[in-house]
Amino acid sequence: MARISLTPPRTLLMRIGAWYSRRTYGKVLDPGQAYGHNARVLFSYVRLEQRAARWNALDPGLKHLAVMAAAARINCSWCMDFGYWEGREQGMPAEKIEQVPQWREARGVYSELEQLVMEYAEAMTETEPAVTDELAGALIARLGEAAFVELTAVVALENWRSRVNSAFGLTSQGFSESCQVPAGRPPAPTMTA
Repeated sequence: MARISLTPPRTLLMRIGAWYSRRTYGKVLDPGQAYGHNARVLFSYVRLEQRAARWNALDPGLKHLAVMAAAARINCSWCMDFGYWEGREQGMPAEKIEQVPQWREARGVYSELEQLVMEYAEAMTETEPAVTDELAGALIARLGEAAFVELTAVVALENWRSRVNSAFGLTSQGFSESCQVPAGRPPAPTMTA
């Protein structure tokens, strides 16, 4: 159950946001409802998301796997639920999306680069970031500096989303029942290439 009311004041901004959300996603998104209690925070967050959606130096599939790996590491069920829907909208195979919480055990599902990206997302997401020089160097060599900067920024943005949604107590909104984060996940081991 959410820790904050999901019925914010019905301001013009909230009515427009609800209309857009229903049109785009088929329902009003709970994070928007929670943010709706503070119009300035909501507006700033929406602007950030709009601008981040235009970043294009990193392959969209890699970006999505990084976001999902960060959300899984934080254990944000809302983000995993929505991420499943987003991945399917992008045309990503269901198996790739569903296996993100256990990507290390998913033999043959992910390329070496995809595994590096998810390892980086997890390392960045640790409470004390665990990114190593070797991991960053391997990614810069494979992706280039512009894409590496974008990867770092999208993981940081997902940390914001997942941590806020988890703190608000938001849970699955019904986008998927097949991409659940296993309960009691142990800390992630490092596997630098």
